[in-house]
Amino acid sequence: MGIDGIFSAIIIGIVIGVLGRLVVPGRQRIGILWTILVGIVAALIGTAIAGAFGVAETDGPDWIEWLIQIALAAVGVVALDRAKARR
Repeated sequence: MGIDGIFSAIIIGIVIGVLGRLVVPGRQRIGILWTILVGIVAALIGTAIAGAFGVAETDGPDWIEWLIQIALAAVGVVALDRAKARR
């Protein structure tokens, strides 16, 4: 992965993290940096999962890959929020 791939993963991760946070109802007690980190990790893992199922590269927009990434980000936001709530 080159510098352009890393840069695009960060940008996509920011968007995925914010969308994942918007999907979760209620207020989350995590900061924007945690949201971005969750989004980046969800984007990378979601791309790997979509690639394993063969839906990562399509002729049009990669809707299924995006849905996987957003769902993973939502799960990550909820998990991190609950972990912070226990403290």
